[in-house]
Amino acid sequence: MSAEPSLPAPSPAPRFGVWFIGARGSVATTAIAGCAAVTAGLHPPAGMVTETPDFTSCGLPALSSLVFGGHDTVDCPLPKRAEHLAAGGVLPHGLPSAVHAELTAADREIRPGGPHLGDPDRGDEAWIDVFAADIRDFVRRHDLAGAVVVNVASTEPAPTDGSLPPSSLYAAAALRAGCPYVNFTPSTGLHHPALAPLAASSGVPYAGRDGKTGQTLLRSVLGPMFTQRALAVRAWSGTNLLGGGDGAALADPAAAAAKNAGKERVLVDTLGAAPEGEVHIDDVPALGDWKTAWDHIAFDGFLGSRMILQTIWQGCDSALAAPLVLDLARLAVRAREKGLTGPLGELGFYFKDPVGDGPSSLAEQYAELRRFAARLRDDAEPGAGVGPGTDAEPGAGVGSGDRERSPEGERPGDGADDRGARR
Repeated sequence: MSAEPSLPAPSPAPRFGVWFIGARGSVATTAIAGCAAVTAGLHPPAGMVTETPDFTSCGLPALSSLVFGGHDTVDCPLPKRAEHLAAGGVLPHGLPSAVHAELTAADREIRPGGPHLGDPDRGDEAWIDVFAADIRDFVRRHDLAGAVVVNVASTEPAPTDGSLPPSSLYAAAALRAGCPYVNFTPSTGLHHPALAPLAASSGVPYAGRDGKTGQTLLRSVLGPMFTQRALAVRAWSGTNLLGGGDGAALADPAAAAAKNAGKERVLVDTLGAAPEGEVHIDDVPALGDWKTAWDHIAFDGFLGSRMILQTIWQGCDSALAAPLVLDLARLAVRAREKGLTGPLGELGFYFKDPVGDGPSSLAEQYAELRRFAARLRDDAEPGAGVGPGTDAEPGAGVGSGDRERSPEGERPGDGADDRGARR
């Protein structure tokens, strides 16, 4: 008797990379640990919009398919960082031990960040080349089907002399490596004018900036409410108390100014004009990764009646940000698969200062996000470019429109940034 023919072995499921800028910071650590916990069924995917019914048929990469790595300038290993977060109540007790293997695997993929003060002179192009090579090497070694670079590093001051700050070097490296790029911070990233030609010619999608996790999330709901009910807002003042790496970074007035710009922009966009009042940010180290935000809103009612609305938001920044970061990574990878390019304005739901044009009301932004999800389905028409991007090869030089093909061709990789990666 002849032996029955053996069936071919099934092809392994594709895997996708998430390369964090600030890979040993609180947000990245929480995202990596949380992804492992949800994949193992240890915790539900609370806060993950992409795990709701509207996104089940969008072809998003499974959480179990994600491979993590990144850049960072700090040395604390991820398992130890997770233990610190558990001690502070950010991660559940016992979770660092339960996902120790996943944290260790991700930590092995973290490469030194930069540039550092006191480093020998190294031009911007050299730094970008180093970072892009790290990303491409990560993609090649793990045989990844795609990858995305997500900036979750501490906020940096906006540049005042035209130079490229670290966040922009990492952003340029991401696009040069052919990777989608997401800026979850207020830092400059791709917003630097010198990177406009690179962004336009890279042929990859990008999104940002500054994740909307707490106070501004609430403002994007309340602002439209006042407008729709024809109530005139006279003043809107706010205070933030926070600790951890973000609190320390925002103690710098220039960094705080970059952060507050997005908070104020939401009010201007939803109210039609800037009301009186400011946002103050105070660094309170004892709070650790927790933050408290107060808003005091003065408005006029019928016949000039003076009224007040006050809100208090108390939350854990990393636990608020991590599920959104995982959402954005999956959406950006899928957008790349569907051939979308340029600014992903439809992801404005997640940001204080979104790229591209779009509404500022959270309800309208969510409607746009749902329409975007429909475009990502397998049966949707293949995407033409979104915004000014083209299907050009990745890798334009900084400050020029010339393209240079990366050695690995068009394989996507992911890049990261970290300047004291504690966000």
